[in-house]
Amino acid sequence: MEYKEQFKPKPPPLTPRLIIHGGAGNILPSNLPPEKYKAYHDSLLTILATSHRFLTSPSSFPLGTSRSVSALDAVTFAVSLLENNPLFNSGRGAVFTRDGVQEMEASVMVSKGKKKRGVGVIGLQHVKNPIKLAREMLVRGEEDTEFGSKKGAQGAQGHSQLWRSTAEKLAEQWGLELVKKDYFFTQARWDEHIRGLENEKNGGIATWDAEEFVSQGTCGAVALDSEGVLAVATSTGGMTNKLTGRIGDTPTLGAGFWAEEWEEETPLEEELGLRQPGPSFVLSNTLKGLMADCFPSLTIYQPIPLEEKTLRRNERTFRSTAMSGTGNGDSFLRTNAARTASAIARYRGSKSSQKTSLQTAVTEIAGRGGELEKSAGDRFRKTGEGAGGIIGIELTVVQDVYGERKSARSHIVDDFNCGGLFRAAVDKKGKAVMRLWKPNQHPGLEKYEGEGKEYDLDDWIDESL
Repeated sequence: MEYKEQFKPKPPPLTPRLIIHGGAGNILPSNLPPEKYKAYHDSLLTILATSHRFLTSPSSFPLGTSRSVSALDAVTFAVSLLENNPLFNSGRGAVFTRDGVQEMEASVMVSKGKKKRGVGVIGLQHVKNPIKLAREMLVRGEEDTEFGSKKGAQGAQGHSQLWRSTAEKLAEQWGLELVKKDYFFTQARWDEHIRGLENEKNGGIATWDAEEFVSQGTCGAVALDSEGVLAVATSTGGMTNKLTGRIGDTPTLGAGFWAEEWEEETPLEEELGLRQPGPSFVLSNTLKGLMADCFPSLTIYQPIPLEEKTLRRNERTFRSTAMSGTGNGDSFLRTNAARTASAIARYRGSKSSQKTSLQTAVTEIAGRGGELEKSAGDRFRKTGEGAGGIIGIELTVVQDVYGERKSARSHIVDDFNCGGLFRAAVDKKGKAVMRLWKPNQHPGLEKYEGEGKEYDLDDWIDESL
């Protein structure tokens, strides 16, 4: 009898995911009136919806077969829109140093597919969109890591961080848009700078205020593309009234951002459930599947109890994470916050079937009583130290004996320990949702129309962007 190998169709592509943030800090109903809240609300939803459409559009690469653009391009696009909006502390809305100048930082990182994995740029003053320079440095690193400073290299060699003069020289060489310093000036940030210095003269702190929202955060985006790659992009002007020349967590790998992929040594009970008879979720063409967590509710997902505790022979499980942090950058540096959260998810229970979810790990770092807060000691809520939040995405994929994806599940995560965290994402119903606070976090939130409301994505797309 002649043996004929059965045709095994490839699994459909993954459904892309996207979450963005616009900073965290001492953001209270007492210092953010509803009319100003609406400006953030509308801007975040517009950027989310427009970026999500970009993410889910066909790849623009001439020879590409992907049904969507790459996660790297999507987060770069989203953060560039945040940089162009003066509401957010990056690009056009960057804060001032003590000396009255602006120095910007940005970073990108992918879970797989690029040799450098992640890069950061520091102290920029002329690059219109710092996040675009970070992307170029990562993408051109494919040649840099091969050729170094020899012919064929793109200029950044194998470096993962570059400071102002060299970075901006490369930006000009690579054709990125450069602007004069006054492009980044906004009166609101200048006034914030002056008030901080005056507050210091009166015995207060120039970088933080117990009553006012003084920006010390960032903006960022995390995305999952149809090929199973996670990417993160983060951009900032730093802390209000920081010392000129200060380097924060945003361009520092592992502190303010992180992305990685690894193979599990033992199966996740949760993932074993994905290969039981019957569909556990639907891949692609629907947003019902893959969205195990309903953003923005803080939901801790638990493993599905099963009798079977091991994968079938030659089946493999891969997990990946990507995170963007915002808040007091010095605290993120001291705790290596983003990488620490990923390490908790990766290594705690690594040799057992009970794994730690990324949501649990993020809460242990950025939630109330977490490592960020602990790092500040008794200075928490007195100096701005320890305050912050993290957004992210976790992906788990099971491959069959042929190396094909058999099942996949993704989760959007977030947590914060301060007054508020501006964030927006697409929920499991395919709706756009923006939140600043946790439900019932502060009294009087009912007057903030749109907080946690579900919207149709199409209603917020801005064609001009």
